[in-house]
Formats: sequence, structure tokens, C-alpha cells
Amino acid sequence: MSATFPPLREELQGVEPYGAPQLSLEQVPVQLNVNENPYGPSPEAAADIARAVGEAAVRLNRYPDREFTALREGLAAYLNTSGGSGITPAMVWAANGSNEVMLQLLQAFGGPGRCALSFAPTYSMYPEYARDAMTEWVTGHRAEDFALDLDAARALVLERRPSVVLLPSPNNPTGTALPPEAVTVLCEAAASYEPGGLVVVDEAYGEFRRTGTPSALELLPRHRNLVVSRTMSKAFALAGARLGYLAADPAICDAIRVVRLPYHLSAVTQATALAALRHAPELLGRVEELRAERDRTVEWLRGRGHEVADSDANFVLFGRFADRHAVWQGLVDRGVLIRETGPDGWLRVSIGTPAEMAAFRDALTDVMEETG
Repeated sequence: MSATFPPLREELQGVEPYGAPQLSLEQVPVQLNVNENPYGPSPEAAADIARAVGEAAVRLNRYPDREFTALREGLAAYLNTSGGSGITPAMVWAANGSNEVMLQLLQAFGGPGRCALSFAPTYSMYPEYARDAMTEWVTGHRAEDFALDLDAARALVLERRPSVVLLPSPNNPTGTALPPEAVTVLCEAAASYEPGGLVVVDEAYGEFRRTGTPSALELLPRHRNLVVSRTMSKAFALAGARLGYLAADPAICDAIRVVRLPYHLSAVTQATALAALRHAPELLGRVEELRAERDRTVEWLRGRGHEVADSDANFVLFGRFADRHAVWQGLVDRGVLIRETGPDGWLRVSIGTPAEMAAFRDALTDVMEETG
């Protein structure tokens, strides 16, 4: 037997799999670490989902609609009420979470001899998508306030000529939203060389953006190389359903078909997502409440002397701590789980219910008094 069994790809050897700490509710009753919506589907929405899944269940001996036609129609209709206009089903693609959407984009448009680019700090899975698609990963850097330096960003795109530029807005883990001019500048830069590059604006947290913060969906008619991705995991409170999607030029959606696995969206997933879309106003009804709780959290943290990044998401990045792990552990010891992520010295807290946020505030106050 070979000493290196199993024969894993060399660049994967010794790599730890991605994942936030998972602790049981018995261990840590207040869990504010993975940006979930703390409010589950209403009984009415849950009943409709159960009915739709039940109807799909009697046909599970047959493969699902490979093109998920009805779901694309539903998602297009929703996007046209959520920042977009003129989005057709042919412009929509969906997969098992926005993670699979991103991986498919890198599989289709990345690959050996090509590179993907983003600006740190940003979502830690992006370089893993690139690695899995055998695509070189290039990292630029954000300014001190986590905004993009547009001149530097444009220069890096023109220098490296990436096939894919990944731009989360709001950014994870900082919560920073992109202004429309940033998207336009980078779309124009990525279209200026051959064969050009895609600019993917990841709006996983887009529904939580503050009033007056536009969606990149508005720019789709202007930039053929723009892709805007969304998810039903966050604002729709369907993290367990695993449904992500994008809007883009129909040619981009057609190209992704080349790399998708056969029947990649199950009949159960399609039925669940369609039922959820029927209840969109109800499922999204707590978004405004979560925005208000986020803003109160930002104000409270700043009032306690912490640095806090402006957030358009359902989480807040705050710091700076000489030993952030000690603060994180102190919170866990008091029954509150947040995320140790982002730049050194910073922590991220997801926005929960008022009771959960009160528990977070009490625990953080205790930890800071104890640690000084």
C-alpha cells in the first residue's frame, strides 16, 4: 500500500475541509455564527412546502425537470420585484445553494491557464471554488474601511486579465456594499481584453441592504458580462433547502449547462423553492426587523468603544481585539456562538432575535469586563 494513500491531488493534501464550528443547542443555546435567518417559515408556508413536497414524492420514480422551467419562471418574477427589471426565465440559473452556482461558474469559465480574482477580506470559499476548478486565484486588497479602491482594483483587473471577478455585495465578512459605479468600472475593465472576463456580484445578503443601496440587478441591461447571484438561504429563511440562483445574459446560462451534473436540482428542491416563492412577502416579512436589529447592534457596539464595519447584511463585523479567540471562547463559555473570521482582531456576529441579541450583549459585556 502506498504511503500516500489515498492518491489525493497534491494541492489538496493536508487541507482541512471548510466549515464553521458546529455546536449543539445544548452546548451553546444562542447560535449567531453562520448568518442564518433566526425566523423560520410560518406554519402556513411550512404547510404549503410540505404539500408541494408530498405531491413531488409520488413522482420520485421519475427524473425531475432538467431545466427547472417553472422555478426559473418564479425566480425571474421575484427578481423583477427585487431590484431587477426585464429579467426573463432564460436569464436565470439555479443550483444547490449559491456555492454550487459559484463552482459551476468557475468550472465553465475558469480552468487551467485562467485566473479568478477578488479583493480581501472576502468570502473564504472563493479561493476554494477556484482551486477545485483548477483556476489560479488572485487576491487584491480592500481599503482600511473595507471599501474598494477603484483605481487599484481596475488596474489589477487589467494587469491579470481574470476570467472571473468575484465581488460580493454586501461583502462577507465585512457587510460592505458596492456602489454601482464600482460594478460598472470593473465590468468595463473585464470587457476590454480578449476573451474578456465575467464580473460576478454575489448578492447572497442583498435583501438586507439598507434603503438607498441599489442592487446590481439594475445594471444587467448595461453589461453583458455581469452576473448577479442570490440565495434563498438567508432572507427567505431556507438555509436547509439549498437553493441558490443567478441572473445573467442567456448565453452565460446556456454555457453553464455544459458543466452541470445531470438533473442537478431534485424534484423536492424545486417543489420547496416554488412553494417558498408563493410565500415570498411572508417569508421576507422579517427582513426589515432584522435590519433594524442590525443597526441597533452597530450602534451599541460603537457605543461600547468597538470598531464596527458599516453593514448592509444580516451580520456585523466588529473589533479590534488583541486576542479575538479569547473573546470568542468567552462568549461560547457563556452560551453564545459567533464567528471567528475576517481580518485579525475582528469577530462577526449574525443578527438574531431580540432575545438572542440581548444574550449576546450581556455575554460580550461580561467577557470585556473580565478581560479588560
